[in-house]
Amino acid sequence: MQASDRFNINSQLEHLQAKYVGTGHADLSRFEWAVNIQRDSYASYIGHYPMLAYFAIAENESIGRERYNFMQKMLLPCGLPPEKEDD
Repeated sequence: MQASDRFNINSQLEHLQAKYVGTGHADLSRFEWAVNIQRDSYASYIGHYPMLAYFAIAENESIGRERYNFMQKMLLPCGLPPEKEDD
């Protein structure tokens, strides 16, 4: 692998990270990554009606109630963020 190949791969990765928030970056914490994954999952569940209907049937709730519950879970999907250590 040549240096130009590595530069090209890194520039492509930076472009993807700038374009799509969920791909992360070097300074992304584990908590932020988990939040992105959870929010993407909930957004997908809300956006795909058959999946939303499946969850509604499984939990014996209406589809509107499930949509509301998923939207509420999107606010803090992984709980409160951990305390940051100041060095």
